[in-house]
Amino acid sequence: MKKRICTILAFSATMMLNAQTKTAVAPKAAVKAPIKTVGVKITSHKEASMMNTKDSASYALGYRIAQSLKGQGLQDVNFEMFKKGMAAGVTAKTDIPDSLIDVCIKNYQDKMSLEKITMNRATGKAFLEENAKKPGVVKMTNGMQYLVLTEGTGTEHPTLKSKVKCHYHGTLIDGGIFDSSVQRGEPITFPLNGVIKGWQDAVQLMTVGAKWRLFIPSELAYGERSAGPMIGPGSTLIFEVELLGID
Repeated sequence: MKKRICTILAFSATMMLNAQTKTAVAPKAAVKAPIKTVGVKITSHKEASMMNTKDSASYALGYRIAQSLKGQGLQDVNFEMFKKGMAAGVTAKTDIPDSLIDVCIKNYQDKMSLEKITMNRATGKAFLEENAKKPGVVKMTNGMQYLVLTEGTGTEHPTLKSKVKCHYHGTLIDGGIFDSSVQRGEPITFPLNGVIKGWQDAVQLMTVGAKWRLFIPSELAYGERSAGPMIGPGSTLIFEVELLGID
């Protein structure tokens, strides 16, 4: 689901190339109009030195690269070595063979991902152990838990071949909302066999009108994969699911 990152230098070069290719070409005229530059509004005294386009562009590039690193879970880098690598990229003189550049990045990304998975799984396990002690919480044999918020009014149960219409509200165990049809004000219809295993197992037990809160361990959710900007690898998820209809 997640793409492997390119090298930092390739990222910077691509941004510069895009900026160049997007520059508007002035139409031919007998008298050329002077080129206008877009000024950068200074919002604090710390930005006082960024009065020219080179400095502001340099700052902006650094910011975008940092955003990319953060998005890939690689924000915890050694910035002294990072700056040396940037300088080496400019001069094309590197202490690491070019053939190993991507390998170094991948190895670090794998290490950070494994640490994140380990931490998220441990946090999720501790949460589920405590959650199982709460009144009304039912623990299923697959490790998932649920709490019945509203009993269903129907008698039919969906199967994996069914299409179901649901309202849902998804959060992390810290309360962060990552997706919600409730907030969008529009329920969703989908084939039950096309969603995560935790949903499949729980919704088959529900009847129309039922509303359950599901506590789904990572192995029944997205496993070791990330899903969007908020769901990290190994994450335990919480869903409030209301079954509105069965096709």
